[in-house]
Amino acid sequence: MTNPQGTKTTGDTILIAYDGSEQSKAAIEYAGRFLSTTKAYILTVWEPIQRQTARAAGMSGMMQHEWKSECDNPAQDDPAYAEAVATCTQGVEFAHQNGFETEPFLVESATAVWSAIVDAAEELQVDLIVTGTRALSGWKSILQTSVSDSIIKHAGRPVLIVPPLNEEDE
Repeated sequence: MTNPQGTKTTGDTILIAYDGSEQSKAAIEYAGRFLSTTKAYILTVWEPIQRQTARAAGMSGMMQHEWKSECDNPAQDDPAYAEAVATCTQGVEFAHQNGFETEPFLVESATAVWSAIVDAAEELQVDLIVTGTRALSGWKSILQTSVSDSIIKHAGRPVLIVPPLNEEDE
């Protein structure tokens, strides 16, 4: 099998974007039910707390201070990193319960979440990206960019998007 970039692929490795939400859990469940592959990377994207704070201050119009670009030891210095590790670990365990041989993969987001997911898929040379979606509609869909739409547009590989579950689906 060859992917759109012309690289030979084995067809048996997927990347599942996991943020701890019900949508990401549904993505794991559906992938476990419908895909024959069992090799999966569980990807959690995280943003350093100082970047989150700077972005929030910028949106509020407050003056932004000079922020240290990276923590010396994110495992000890950044609560966002610790939360991402816990989330990814939860995703790995949940994916294992759904039949996957998993490997955790944490990525620091420098720009947009979708970009971090696409870059990770390229780095890991996965054959398929699996993700959930909030399925925004109405004004929210106009005002907010959809991560899943951006992944589809930029991934250069197949993407499985699992929509939110309805109450009847559970």
